Amino acid sequence: MNRKIPFYIMDVFAEQRYAGNPLAVFRRAGVLASEEMLKIAREIHFSETTFILSDEPNQGGYDVRIFTPGEEVPFAGHPTLGTAQVILQHILGKAQGEVTLNLQAGRVPVTFGSDGYGWMRQVPPVFGAIHSRSAFAAILGLEEEDLVENFPVQEVSTGLPFFIVPLRSLSALKQARINHNLCFDYIEHTTAKGILVFCAGASDPQNDISVRVFVDYYGVPEDPATGSGNGCLAAYLVQHCFFRSASIRLRSEQGIEIGRPSLLLLDASQEGQETVVKVGGRSIVTAQGEWQ
Repeated sequence: MNRKIPFYIMDVFAEQRYAGNPLAVFRRAGVLASEEMLKIAREIHFSETTFILSDEPNQGGYDVRIFTPGEEVPFAGHPTLGTAQVILQHILGKAQGEVTLNLQAGRVPVTFGSDGYGWMRQVPPVFGAIHSRSAFAAILGLEEEDLVENFPVQEVSTGLPFFIVPLRSLSALKQARINHNLCFDYIEHTTAKGILVFCAGASDPQNDISVRVFVDYYGVPEDPATGSGNGCLAAYLVQHCFFRSASIRLRSEQGIEIGRPSLLLLDASQEGQETVVKVGGRSIVTAQGEWQ
């Protein structure tokens, strides 16, 4: 079959080219079988590749599937943001406005303003099991004292679950190294598979917090910018009043340790019984073409 499927290569949560988290976005991908989508994701080998099934909306949103090199996932942050920008600019021909993505995790609206930043409102958070600080110290190659004592290691999900691990210092965050045998043994029976470590403070004094995300389970040893994980973190910070407030608006720095500096904007607040979580950032198209 002679097919030419448009695709775009993007840097997401990037303030400049060749930073942030790379993403491949395919349009008119409804002609592809699931197995072929996974093969393409493995061929490209970014942390995620997305497939917009049609240029036509379905019930007010666009059907999108997200694949890591290992499997399909119900939600991921930087693919949602980058894919929404492709839909807005290259399908709708607009610079500003709102786009809704129909994902496995649910409908996710993304709004773009005149400043070029996109904001996605994530699904309401689910707070899961609390885990042993000593177990995660061992998994991360750290001392138990490197973890903040009065805040839990907890599973949190805003569509894709992560372990949220608070660390005492930027030094501890930079030293973290995954013990793969301990990690895979531990996550075999947990809902969350990815590990997000964070601390207050950042390399860039303009930023508020530093983050690293380890997702070996999905075929990505360390992710340079994780919108889903940072959404879980934002919910955690509000839930536990980490900054002594039930609302936050923060600049999150990620990817420094692997040479892909990224900036994610976090906005979360308690509104009645619900925690509202939004994650924002820029996306830059670096290449486009046709997949044959």
